[in-house]
Amino acid sequence: MIKSSSAPYAALLLRLVLGALFLAHAWLKVAVFTIPGFVGYFASLGFPAIVAYAVLAAEILGGLALILGVYAAWVALPLALEMAGTIVLVHGANGWLFTNKGGGWEYPALWTIALLALFLLGDGAYALRPSRR
Repeated sequence: MIKSSSAPYAALLLRLVLGALFLAHAWLKVAVFTIPGFVGYFASLGFPAIVAYAVLAAEILGGLALILGVYAAWVALPLALEMAGTIVLVHGANGWLFTNKGGGWEYPALWTIALLALFLLGDGAYALRPSRR
């Protein structure tokens, strides 16, 4: 049974944590790997540079949208697709544990499911621009 009195706050917590994680993940790419390093990594996987920039933009803008509650439920869907894509295209072959060389698929899988749960729950409390469904 869903506790309707607290479900909006559960969605808010999920939204805030996911948004913060996306911003931290993007900051790692900028500050540690550097943008040229990140673009080079994507090129080593066979992707064009524009895809790396699109991923970085999605993580920054998506993270901010989640935190602020700007159409957060709908923003969660493309971010879930990004995370699912990392499983299929990057981390899936590295095994289950994210501590494996190259990072396994457990952490991106958790992100994917959490983003889908946010989509199903809705924007939650204190959303600046709630999604219309």
